[in-house]
Amino acid sequence: MLLGASAHAQPAIAVQSTVVLTLGTDGDAEKRVIRYECEGLEPFAVEYINARPNFLALVPVEGETLIFSAVLSASGARYASGSWEWWTSGPEASLRDLTQGPDAEPVATCLEFTETP
Repeated sequence: MLLGASAHAQPAIAVQSTVVLTLGTDGDAEKRVIRYECEGLEPFAVEYINARPNFLALVPVEGETLIFSAVLSASGARYASGSWEWWTSGPEASLRDLTQGPDAEPVATCLEFTETP
């Protein structure tokens, strides 16, 4: 028996919650939504929130929206959330699972989706 488990365990109860995040800014704030097309995946949108000194990307990963924070990058814009990395450079983007090692292929390789008339 697991520590703290009882012989008559009750089923888990689903709980929903909402989090409101307030960011202080050193100037103007910008919010952009960019749609991406990735090989083997349905198109999806990433919301970027730039409010100096905070630079965030809200990226859908495995059915959840994760909050990624900008981290040091030699080129492009690199964001991290737990074991995930979202890296953009121009119209290209990639999603990596950092637990797979530094040389692992991206989980997704994407391009910005642009509609041209």
